[in-house]
Amino acid sequence: MEKELIISSTPTDVEIALLEDSLLVELHYQKTNTNFTVGDIFLGKVNRLMPGLNAAFVNIGHKKDAFLHYTDLGPKLRSLLKFTNAAVSGSLSNSRLDTFQLEPDIIKTGKIDQVLGKRQQVLVQILKEPISTKGPRLSCEITIPGRFLVLTPFTDIVAVSKKIANPEERKRLKTLIESIRPKNFGVIVRTAAEGKKVADLHEELTIMTKKWDEMFQQMVHAKPPVKLLSELDKTSSILRDLLSDSFNRIVVDDRELYQNIRNFLASIAPDQIDIVTLYKGAKPIFEAYGVSKQIKSSFGKTATMPSSAYLVIEHTEAMHVIDVNSGHKIGSSSAEDAVLRVNLEAAEEIARQLRLRDIGGLIIVDFIDMKNPEHKKELLKAMRNAMKKDRAQHTVLPLSKFGLMQITRQRVRPEVKIDTTEICPTCNGTGKMNAPILVIDEIKRDLNFIHQSRPKSRIKLVTHPFVEAYLKKGLPNLQWKWYFEHFQWISVKADHNYHITKYRFFDENDDEIRLNN
Repeated sequence: MEKELIISSTPTDVEIALLEDSLLVELHYQKTNTNFTVGDIFLGKVNRLMPGLNAAFVNIGHKKDAFLHYTDLGPKLRSLLKFTNAAVSGSLSNSRLDTFQLEPDIIKTGKIDQVLGKRQQVLVQILKEPISTKGPRLSCEITIPGRFLVLTPFTDIVAVSKKIANPEERKRLKTLIESIRPKNFGVIVRTAAEGKKVADLHEELTIMTKKWDEMFQQMVHAKPPVKLLSELDKTSSILRDLLSDSFNRIVVDDRELYQNIRNFLASIAPDQIDIVTLYKGAKPIFEAYGVSKQIKSSFGKTATMPSSAYLVIEHTEAMHVIDVNSGHKIGSSSAEDAVLRVNLEAAEEIARQLRLRDIGGLIIVDFIDMKNPEHKKELLKAMRNAMKKDRAQHTVLPLSKFGLMQITRQRVRPEVKIDTTEICPTCNGTGKMNAPILVIDEIKRDLNFIHQSRPKSRIKLVTHPFVEAYLKKGLPNLQWKWYFEHFQWISVKADHNYHITKYRFFDENDDEIRLNN
């Protein structure tokens, strides 16, 4: 699979399109002045405790207090609070945890007011961006991500990605990390670490521990809210998480961003630095690479597939509902096989739409009814395989007895919504226009005026095909009536680009006759 990253940059925002085999699968948008991105780490202050919700509202500088639920505190909360208080007060001499005494874990079924107090300072990380009227969602389980590893303080756990299937490689990586990790720091080994040498992993581990130390230095005598560590910009974080040998092109239209990406690649993958190119064309970059066309065809209420089958995607407050429709070209010798084929095609498109629109929460899919149990199993397998490319956490359940499939997908940032509708040129969005029959009266009035002002001109009328047909219908028709009235033949032509109330007059040189009456 070939992957391309097309990046459009303006002074205020950056748009990033991820293409897989030339098909648009992800669209990211980031304002250049955003201050609250998933992964950012803050020193915050508890503003309110809500025992009924078993949660706290924390001030991190956002206009809405951020939400921190008990389940997101993490078992090591007491150790985190102890470290935070010691760092802020200045009683801790350095950021290393070699001699730091860890506190007992909190229980999973505890209450928020048993472990946190009002106005308490706490180290938090953004788990979800602000969505709609809600502030950011927070976690106290701090992680510092890299390309190969993720550093987790206050624990000794070493975990290896499940996507690394080779048991010998898993054992090698776990043993290697155990030998180089700092004390009281856990490490999660990412899929990209497979086959990497100890020098590469040790270098990244050193960079991450340096970030932890920089955070510690900022915490000394700090007054919350304070941002301690900012996640990489969207482009760099996508490259860090997705970059692989299948990436064959990164195109960007801004010279400064182009240089930043090359510098970032030089630090994480020097052998792939040449895949970055600077776009210098006259057209907008999204238009030149076909991204704009795909955006217009992929967003909206319906999404059409190559077989002419289509999806209808509806959003409600509680969930998203997707209906699969067969279209009118489903012809096949076997109706059951035809239905299965459409459902399998729909499964691929649904997985793409969930990624592209970043739809989260509960999704209900109404596939075309199937009676064959084997076909139902095949559809479930296809849906799960299609969703494997999705980085967001998700669960796909089998078809229910009503033929509905339930999917849950992690919601991290606001859903991508792009309005592909345009204002009607006839009614200008009002939903009202002059009755078409009135156009005939207007044409007659303007025609009389032209004959009075320039009686010898040869006249051509261009109008909507419906109006043209009305003028030429039957014998005698209006075109012949005008001839006998003015003793001059009026040529009438149709233009499909004209709306029904639009018309224009032209002379023998095809110059438009402009009316000043």
